[in-house]
Amino acid sequence: MYYPYYYPYYQPMNRQNQQQLISNIAQAINGEYSAVECYAKLIELAPTNEEKRQIREIRRDEEKHLRQFSRIYRSLTGRQPDPQQIEECPRNYRQGLEVSFKDEQEAADFYQDIAEQATDPFIQQTFRRASADEQNHAVWFLYFMTKRR
Repeated sequence: MYYPYYYPYYQPMNRQNQQQLISNIAQAINGEYSAVECYAKLIELAPTNEEKRQIREIRRDEEKHLRQFSRIYRSLTGRQPDPQQIEECPRNYRQGLEVSFKDEQEAADFYQDIAEQATDPFIQQTFRRASADEQNHAVWFLYFMTKRR
């Protein structure tokens, strides 16, 4: 089990809460993995270089989140996560923007919940930062959706 000795305010979790946190982190890993996969397809569908560039940047953030969450998962469980794609990628650009906007908004809220559930300051900080990134991504997808009207 992961015990960060360098954090003076760390409070160990009970087993049930620890298992719920691990389950939520596994769900977050699957969400990030799915986003990485679907955003690769969305980049191909994007009609302008500006949109392709921005979606590539968003995808890089998602890859970073996937790495960070996987490290946390390994530190808590001693096991490598096995990411699964949990959603089908949209087939057209407009639908891809709409699904991505919604997913990013939901992820931002979910990551805030994980940050509040965690007692480890490093995990809290990682998920709060990821939540802010997800909110920023949602704004970009909303911008591209409104441009397409």
